[in-house]
Amino acid sequence: MQEIEDKPAGLEIDVMSDVVCPWCFIGKRKLDAACAQFPDVAFDIRWRPFQLDPTIPPEGMKRLDYLTRKFGADRLASFHDRISEAGAEAGIAFAFDAITRSPNTLDAHRLIRWSHARNRQHELVDRLFRLYFIEGQDLGDRDLLVSVADEFGLDGSLVRRLLDDGTDVGSVREEIATAARMGVSGVPFFIFGGKLAVSGAQPEDVLKEAIRRSLADASS
Repeated sequence: MQEIEDKPAGLEIDVMSDVVCPWCFIGKRKLDAACAQFPDVAFDIRWRPFQLDPTIPPEGMKRLDYLTRKFGADRLASFHDRISEAGAEAGIAFAFDAITRSPNTLDAHRLIRWSHARNRQHELVDRLFRLYFIEGQDLGDRDLLVSVADEFGLDGSLVRRLLDDGTDVGSVREEIATAARMGVSGVPFFIFGGKLAVSGAQPEDVLKEAIRRSLADASS
């Protein structure tokens, strides 16, 4: 009699995030650490779009002008201190001084959407976080996004055409609107197994427990 191998347990995790959100970068590191505690689980992590500020113009704006407008000049000196400390604990050396532009992230979310078909979404998101928060690159620059597409095995010339002709703009905006209708007002926001929601860049142990509970629920 032929022995049938057990299939590895699987778990879908939806992450609503914006690539210019430092807490989302930290949250990704925490999620990666939590998932690593379940080596026998096949995770399907799907990155969903969210925009911290969709009113930023398509060409972006100067970072200093944006932060001053949003938070006021008197808060800028200490604005990044807490984030930098949390980032260091997660192994992220934020280089906020290197960031000169605040981009509109709609195009970056479109690229993330397309990368799912190549099963490269999780890695590509990490690359975008690094480009912005460590290298200070402008994520609204389509030349940069095309370069990232090529780097991750997508057809850069096709991505260029899709970016230029507006493909999936409506779909991405509808996903963002759906998140708002669900009550999501801040990111990162995690949904484990389509049921269990966790908001914020929670500690690794919190995410680990969410994974454990979701796996137990799926097997019951």
